[in-house]
Amino acid sequence: MKKLRIVRELAEFIISQKKYWIAPIIIVLILLGLILVLAKGSAVAPLIYTLF
Repeated sequence: MKKLRIVRELAEFIISQKKYWIAPIIIVLILLGLILVLAKGSAVAPLIYTLF
């Protein structure tokens, strides 16, 4: 529940302060994090780690 609250507050900040350029940065960071988490136990892991 607390994690969802943080996401909601961040979205409210972006909308209220009209900082729309922050949204794509956050989305890319979340996607990169998901790729790293999902690829941790797979055969793709060595390839992912060489990219970073």
